[in-house]
Amino acid sequence: MQDLTEYCEDLASRARTAARRLATSSGAHKDRWLEETARAVERRAGEILEANADDLGRAQEAGLAAAQVDRLRLTPERLRAAADGLRQVALLPDPVGRVLDSSVRPNGLLVLKVGVPLGVILFIYESRPNVTLDAAALCVKSGNAIILRGGKEALHSNTALHQVVQESLQDANLPPEAVQLVTTADRAAVGQLLRLSGQIDLVIPRGGESLIRRVVQEARMPVLKHYKGNCHVYVDRAADLDMAERILVNAKCQRPAVCNAAESLLVHQDVAAAFLPRAAAALRERSVELRGCEATCRLVPGAVPATEDDYAAEYLDLILSVKVVPGIEEAIEHIERYGSRHTEAIVTNDWTAARRFTAAVDSSAVLVNASTRFNDGYEFGLGAEIGISTDKFHARGPCGLLELTTYKYVVHGDGQVRGEKD
Repeated sequence: MQDLTEYCEDLASRARTAARRLATSSGAHKDRWLEETARAVERRAGEILEANADDLGRAQEAGLAAAQVDRLRLTPERLRAAADGLRQVALLPDPVGRVLDSSVRPNGLLVLKVGVPLGVILFIYESRPNVTLDAAALCVKSGNAIILRGGKEALHSNTALHQVVQESLQDANLPPEAVQLVTTADRAAVGQLLRLSGQIDLVIPRGGESLIRRVVQEARMPVLKHYKGNCHVYVDRAADLDMAERILVNAKCQRPAVCNAAESLLVHQDVAAAFLPRAAAALRERSVELRGCEATCRLVPGAVPATEDDYAAEYLDLILSVKVVPGIEEAIEHIERYGSRHTEAIVTNDWTAARRFTAAVDSSAVLVNASTRFNDGYEFGLGAEIGISTDKFHARGPCGLLELTTYKYVVHGDGQVRGEKD
């Protein structure tokens, strides 16, 4: 059996070779591959779902939480959505070779700032196998090779999806090594890959906070990440309460186990008495547990007193922390103290309040009169995303094609040389 170090170095070496070839592949060539992969996913949905059923059975035997099982589950609808995502990526402009800026210098030099791929990306992720397709699509279209390290709970699903991707790359005359799957379950493989800074240009961890902190600690190359998604909905004094209730229920309940689901509700004291009882009733119909401040507990019988930990928590479950605040400034301060710079929303008909909130809240996405669930690459028109970054360098928010590229300067002259005194 191949030594683990050799195995990881071989993966990275193959990826580096594939990345050089991909960097010069035409946009039309890559788009044809995306279209064919979408058709292959639909055509082979049965075998993909069968592999997913195997993973789901093992997950339930292992006692995974309901939220984890939901992230793992593939359905015909989710596969169709994944195929549609591939087609959406195909419709987007090729980011490789785009001219970001240009100028002609006084000496006649034409200076171009041109988009180029990052190179080789290591993607470490948990549970959600549909992300395998998103990551492959975005990386190949942006000219990058990718090494996929999924969670062991999704191994059969990821293997089936990876096989579809590899076969379609081969059929499209693109390098199959552009998308590779780490097949060993040995956790030490992650550590080995994180040392290969000479061959891997970027690592993107997508999963629980403990995974991300481990990657940040061990990686020898840049990391694009978010630790957690403690997302807030603030209901302002000038909110339409019907709208606020609709947005809150969607933000909390539509898919509570994802990073852009709301975890905290802030309510202006002037509308708390009118809003909180009705919001609590709507949330309890959906089995949401409320953990609130003293004012919340007075207005909502049965609410559990909140702790400091509750206000900082990413529950990924049907639990919501609630606080009544004197005004918008206190809401902003609360978010600054407890938030994770992921996604925040304000519900208000006061445009001055909306402008203040969007200017003062430091998060990757700030929404006005819309659910936090919209902080998503597909919803923002990116076709798909490889993750949502709460970093500020080099990318922030949903990371799509543009965020997976960098740039170089290409300079054209006609014999210019620099003077001795320059």
